[in-house]
Amino acid sequence: MSSTAVTPNTVNIDAPAAASSDTQSLWTFDQGQLPSAIQLENADARVIAGESGKALELQLRTKSHYSANITFAAEKPWDWSGLGNFAFALDITNPKQSSVHLYVKAADKHGKVQSRSFAVPENSSGTYYMELKGPDLTVDTGIRSNPPSWDSEFQDMIYRGGVKQIDVSAVKSVALSVIGVLEDKTLVIDNVRLIQPKSLDESYLKDLVDEFGQNNKLDFASKVDSLEELRAISEEEQSQLRKTPMDGRSRFGGWAEGPKLEATGYFRTEKVDGKWALVDPEGHLFFSTGIANVRLANTSTITGYDFDKARIPQRTPGDLTPEDSLGLNRVPDTAIPTRHISSPLRADMFTWLPEYNEPLGQNFGYRREVHTGVIEHGETFSFYRANLQRKYDIADEERLMAKWRETTIDRMLSWGFTSFGNWIDPAYYQMNRIPYFANGWIIGNFKTVSSGNDYWSPLPDPFDPLFKERAYITAEQIGKEVANNPWCVGVFVDNEKSWGQEGSTASQYGIVINTLGRAAGESPTKAQFVQLMQDKYGEIGKLNTAWNIQLADWDAFANGVALTEFSDAMIEDFSTMLEHYTGQYFKIVREAIKHFMPNHMYLGARFADWGMTPEVRRAAAKYADVVSYNYYKEGVSNKFWSFLEEIDRPSIIGEFHNGSLDSGLLSPGLIHASSQADRGKKFAEYMNSVIDNPYFVGAHWFQYIDSPLTGRAYDGENYNVGFVSVTDIPYQPLVDAVKEVNENLYQRRFGEAKLAVAPE
Repeated sequence: MSSTAVTPNTVNIDAPAAASSDTQSLWTFDQGQLPSAIQLENADARVIAGESGKALELQLRTKSHYSANITFAAEKPWDWSGLGNFAFALDITNPKQSSVHLYVKAADKHGKVQSRSFAVPENSSGTYYMELKGPDLTVDTGIRSNPPSWDSEFQDMIYRGGVKQIDVSAVKSVALSVIGVLEDKTLVIDNVRLIQPKSLDESYLKDLVDEFGQNNKLDFASKVDSLEELRAISEEEQSQLRKTPMDGRSRFGGWAEGPKLEATGYFRTEKVDGKWALVDPEGHLFFSTGIANVRLANTSTITGYDFDKARIPQRTPGDLTPEDSLGLNRVPDTAIPTRHISSPLRADMFTWLPEYNEPLGQNFGYRREVHTGVIEHGETFSFYRANLQRKYDIADEERLMAKWRETTIDRMLSWGFTSFGNWIDPAYYQMNRIPYFANGWIIGNFKTVSSGNDYWSPLPDPFDPLFKERAYITAEQIGKEVANNPWCVGVFVDNEKSWGQEGSTASQYGIVINTLGRAAGESPTKAQFVQLMQDKYGEIGKLNTAWNIQLADWDAFANGVALTEFSDAMIEDFSTMLEHYTGQYFKIVREAIKHFMPNHMYLGARFADWGMTPEVRRAAAKYADVVSYNYYKEGVSNKFWSFLEEIDRPSIIGEFHNGSLDSGLLSPGLIHASSQADRGKKFAEYMNSVIDNPYFVGAHWFQYIDSPLTGRAYDGENYNVGFVSVTDIPYQPLVDAVKEVNENLYQRRFGEAKLAVAPE
C-alpha cells in the first residue's frame, strides 16, 4: 500500500543511549503513519489501534508469493556502538490461529549479516529480541545456537548463521521475512526498540546437561526424572505397538485396496492418471512416507575431552564412510590413560559422564575430524544410546541393537509410515519388515572443482578417472549390503552438494567460472570445457568476440582465464558447460549403481534448495530414476516448484522437518513451530502439499532422534527435529498428527485412480 512518508516517532538513533536507560525507542506508530524507514515487499501495512496506542498491522501475501518482507532500512547507517551490550527488539502480536516462522537478518554497511529466526505462536502477543552486541557473540561453543545468556522475560531469536559480530557502528538494515509458506500471514508489530540486558548469566553454558542428556535447567513435558519413570513409559508404549502395516496395505506398505499394476518383484515408477507413482514389488501403488537418519551415528556430542593423538587410529585411504556417519568409533583401551580435558568450556556443560569401565561407558566414542566446532577432534558420548541401555536393561551390544531395531520398525508401522528414508543403519536392510532406501558416499582422493560455496565439501571432478573408480567401489559396497533385496526401494548417493544457486551469474555458474580460471593440465573438467569451446568456436578470435575478451590463443584459454564480467553469450556457454559437467557426474553414478544393482532405482544426490540450478536438475532428470530434493520450508507449491512440470520426472523430498522450544532443546531446527502440537499441524500441512503434487512420489522427515542438546559431534546441530527425544520417548502430539495423515495417505493421493484391478 502507499502511504505518506513521515519522520518516525523516535529518539535520535545515531546518538548513544543515555547511561541510565536500558531501552531506546526506535519506532512507535502513535502518529498514525508508516515511518519512512520501513520498506515492504509482498506485504501491506496499516496503522491500527493496538492494546496501548497505535500499532502496525502487516498483511503478508505469502499465499501467492514465495516470500514477504518488512525491512527497517537506514538512509545512512545507524551508529549503535555506544550502547554497550544490546539487542534489537519489538513487540509482535499474532491474531491468527496459525503460528508464524520469521527469518531475521541484520546487516551492516560492509555486507556482513547476522541471521536468526523465531516462531510467533498462534493467538499470542510477546516481545522478541535479537542480540547484536554481547559476550555470547564472541564465544565458540560448538553448538549451533547457544542458550540465552540474558536474564530476560523476553524471547530471544534463535541464532541461525552468518556473522555474529556485525559492525554495530554502521547498521544498514534489519529485515523480517516469511518464506515458503502456504497461506497469507497477519502480524501486528509495535515498540521497535533497542534494549540492554538487566543482567547476564555468567553460568549459562555450565551444567546444561543432566545424566539423561536432557536440559538440566528447564522443565518440560516428558522430561524424565528417574530410571523407573523411563522404564514405565517404555513398557506402556511397547504394549501398544503393532507388528504389521496399517489395514488396507500390502506387506510392502502399498495400497492393497487400490488398482493393481504390473508386478516386477522390485520397486519401480509409473505415471498413473497423470500422477507419478511408485509401484511396490507386488504391483500395488506406493507412496513413500517415512523418516530419514535412523542410526546412532549422529547421536553423539563432543564432551571436551581428548587423548594422545598417537594412540588414535587414523583414517585409511580406502574408507567408504564419512566421519560423521561412523558409529561410536570408540578409542582403543590403550588411549584411555591419556584422556585429558581439551575444552573446559565443553567439559563444564555436563553434570555427569560415566567412567570408561562402567557399563554406560560403552557409549563413549571419538571423532577424528569435525565440520564446525570449538575443537577439531575429540571424545564423544551418546546419551541416547545410554538411555537405550537404561530402559531395556541390556548391556550386550547385539541384543541392545536388535531390541532398538525391532522397536523402531514397530513404531514406523504403528505410525503409518510406508518406508524409511535416507541414512538408515544397514543392519535394517535384511529385516524384511518395511521398505527402505540405501545410501552411499563417493569419497576418495579424486580431483575436485569448486562452486565458490562448497558448504559441506568441494565437488568431485567426474572427468577424473579416479572418480569413476571410487563410484564403482561405492556402488559395489552398497550392492553387497542390499544383496538384491526387494525391500530396497532405491539408492541415494551423496547429499546436498553445492552445485550452484540461482540469483546471480556468479552463484549459478560458480563451478564453471572457477574452473575456467584453472589450468587444463591440473583439472580434467577444465580440459573438457576447453574442448567444448573449441568445438563451438573453432577460432580463438570468435570466442574473444562472443565473450568480449582478448586471448592470444587456445593455450591461453587452457592455462586459465579470470572472468568477472559476464555477457549473454558467456552465460549461454556457462550453461552448456555446467550441464555437461553435471551430466557426467550423474551418468557415472547411474552406471555404477546399475552395474551392481540392476533391479534397483537410482534416486540422485538429494538437492538442497540453496545448491541447485536448472542445468543440474536437467542433468539429474536425464539419469536418475527419481530426482531427489531436500526442502526445508512449510510446504511445497508452484511458487518454487514450477520447474517440476518442465522436467516431468518422478520426484521425492529427501528431507524436511520442524521443531519447537518446548522440548527443552536450544533450537527448533530449520523450521520453527510454536509447540509439539504445532509440529504435528505443520507436518500435516507439508505432507498434504506433497501428496497433492502430481510429481512427488514421497517425502521423508529428517530425523528420527532429536539432535543432542549440546550439538551433534560433527557440526553442532542441536535441533528438536526428532520423533523421539534423547530418552527415546515419542512426541505424542506429533505422532497423533502423523497417524491421521498416513491413515488417509492413499485415498488422498490415488482415490480417483481408474485403473482396473488386476486379477490375483
